[in-house]
Amino acid sequence: MKIEHVFFDLDHTLWDFEKNSELTFQKIFSKNKIHLKIEDFLEVYKPLNLKFWKLYREEKVTKEELRYARLKHTFDAVNYKVSDALIDKIAIDYIDNLSTFNHLFEGTFELLDYLKEKYTLHIITNGFQEIQSKKMMTSNIHHYFNQIITSESVGVKKPNPKVFLHALDTAKATANNSVMIGDSLEADIQGALNVGLKAIHCVFDDLTPTDKNITSVKSLLEIKQYL
Repeated sequence: MKIEHVFFDLDHTLWDFEKNSELTFQKIFSKNKIHLKIEDFLEVYKPLNLKFWKLYREEKVTKEELRYARLKHTFDAVNYKVSDALIDKIAIDYIDNLSTFNHLFEGTFELLDYLKEKYTLHIITNGFQEIQSKKMMTSNIHHYFNQIITSESVGVKKPNPKVFLHALDTAKATANNSVMIGDSLEADIQGALNVGLKAIHCVFDDLTPTDKNITSVKSLLEIKQYL
């Protein structure tokens, strides 16, 4: 069957999470008088954040534990003394401010303008429900998408098959006429393939694991070659 529905991940795929996250930390560190070089903080924070998101996907930590632990472990690792109360405040400030930044990956608008004429577009995201729509509104991409499925609304996270099956049902799509596009080999790509969707892996850096048997692109505009 020909493709009719295109499902996108949001963070790290369309929305430039790392850039927007860095700008958010700069803002809230200044606000909370955290006297720490942002480069030193992020060098430790980025891998810890990925580690705790993996634990979150695997239902091994809660959303609240993720928000606290990724900051606590980072501050401890860089030997910067900070109270639990301030960590909690930084965690709240981070969520409150993250969606105010709107950097997208190069080619996002051109790709979405191209695809919307041919397909029905949707989002499937593990990101926190309360800020994902805000991110999309601020970056002016919300209107491209018919359905926005968050893992919180389903009760499980990608790569759990329930997320993809719920998304297909909500979008009135089938695995045969749909494709998933995302950056995470585990959560987006393997999760989609496991329920019969086609998949395109976004690999925007040299550090992301790839699979030679899976279609991958190094830029968003390369996707036009396949759709």
